Order: sequence, then C-alpha cells, then structure tokens
Amino acid sequence: MKLGTIELRGEAVPALFGDDGVVHLREALAQLPAGERAGFDLHRLSLLDLIAAGGPALALLRRVAGEPALRARALVPQGGFTALAPIPRTPRNVFCLGRNYADHVKEDNLSRDKQTALPEYPQFFTKPASAIVGDGASVRLDERVTRRLDYEVELAVVIGTGGRDIRAADALSHVFGYTIVNDITARDLQRRHDQWFKGKGLDTSCPMGPWIVTADEIADPHALTISLSVNGERRQHATTGDMIFRIEPIIESLSAGLTLEPGDVIATGTPSGVGYAMDPRRYLAHGDVIECRIEGIGTLTNTVRAAG
Repeated sequence: MKLGTIELRGEAVPALFGDDGVVHLREALAQLPAGERAGFDLHRLSLLDLIAAGGPALALLRRVAGEPALRARALVPQGGFTALAPIPRTPRNVFCLGRNYADHVKEDNLSRDKQTALPEYPQFFTKPASAIVGDGASVRLDERVTRRLDYEVELAVVIGTGGRDIRAADALSHVFGYTIVNDITARDLQRRHDQWFKGKGLDTSCPMGPWIVTADEIADPHALTISLSVNGERRQHATTGDMIFRIEPIIESLSAGLTLEPGDVIATGTPSGVGYAMDPRRYLAHGDVIECRIEGIGTLTNTVRAAG
C-alpha cells in the first residue's frame, strides 16, 4: 500500500494512493462497522496514529485497499488537495546516516584532498522535524544564509513497532515501510560549524515522500535502484545494495540504549554524485527542479525557490 497525508480544505488527513485515485482514509474507515474501527477517533485520525496502532490498523487499511466499492465512495476529487509529507511532522528529529556509500566517501575524499577510511560504525546525525516538506513543495534558498545548497537522495525507513536494543535479526519486523528523503544540505554551513546539524537543519531541508510504501511491498530494501536528477540531468545513480551498513545493523546500532518509537524516520545515506564533489562544484540555484527516484517507491519532486 501507498500511504500518505494530504491537505484538504485546510486540514491534514491520511490518504491511500492507488490506481483509481486518492482515498480519504477517514471517510473510507467511517463506512466500516463501528465495532471494527473501535478505538480510532476518525475526526482527528492521522497517518501517525495508524502507524502507531500496528497490526489492527494495517488490517483495516488492507481491507480498504481490497474493496473497490468502499474506496470509490471516499475518493478525493482530482486536483482538490495538496500533497504533504507522509508524516508532516515526525514525533522527533529525523535520524540520518552520513557516509554510508563507499563511492560517496571516495568522492568526498577527492573533493577535499583528504584520505579518510570507511566508517567502522554507522555515523548518525539528525534533521529537525520542522525541516520536513512534501512532494511538490519548494526548497528555500536564502543566499543571506547559504550559497552552497546541495542535494542527497536517500532511502528512508519508517519505524512501525518501537523498541530498544533491537537485534539485527529482528530489525525488519520493526519497519512499517519505506519512503524517500532528500537530505538538502548547506555545505558552507556544514564546514563552517564543523558538524552536520546546522547545515542540514534549515527550513525545507528535508523533502520527504511522496508516500510511504508498506514493508510488505518491498521484497528486498537492499536491491532498489536509487537516483536523482536536477533539471532532467542525472546526477546520482546507484543501488541500495551499495550501502556500507544495511538497514538491520543500522536499527540495531541506533536502538542500542535508545528507544525507537512508531513514526521515527531513519534516512540511510546517499550515494555518489552530489554537487559539491563535482568538478567544477555545482550547487543548487533558483528554479532548479530536483527529482529523487527509488525503485518500488516512486518519485519525490521539489523546486528550489530563492527567498524573497
């Protein structure tokens, strides 16, 4: 299933995306017998609520997905909504990995004339939840703040079942689904502050979407083509199988002594092809259209807009 969030008449509502259109999940679930949807407040229901509800909610969503007549009565008029990020504001910061593709580490070394070894352990940082925007949203470029805005396409994992000290062998059972994150980065701020948070934490620096694909539809998250283009020019192209640290050890390492919660998002790093490592360096400019694609998930598209 493809699950997301849309803005409809000024309100954020959970949605199911299918070949027949976009289904308003509150309206679809309202058609089920009250006993089957007990415990859900349909007036306030969010996708995060459904993720946190676990198996019972997934069963209801699969029922909606499998009943065309039920979906038809809850279809949203085409063009009558605005796409938001699947989780418009995550419960906590978005967890991210740095330097998780060997070719990206190599290009970074070459671009800075340095020689650093591949990481022995996952390198974590975070992006604030306030940085999240959805498919079709603008990426803000404020040249008073940064003149070196860059892109990074990443496969993101959405946690469904929380836990602490999760073993690698059990890690995938904690995954609700997968989405795309564009880890927009102000490289000058990243270098100036000598850490990653400030340069990766600006407003609109975390495009996410267009939806979450549930884990049952991704047979192998380590066998997906991942790519990014700017104005139709392909810049990044790889497979998620090139990750240094796979999803299982990432979750094991991150959850060691740290409780993961439903709705937590983990971006798993970017392959080579970023703008700062090109010769000459190529940063984002006003009007640039960035398209992030991951096989089995879809395309996340955003346009860079100069701050007024």
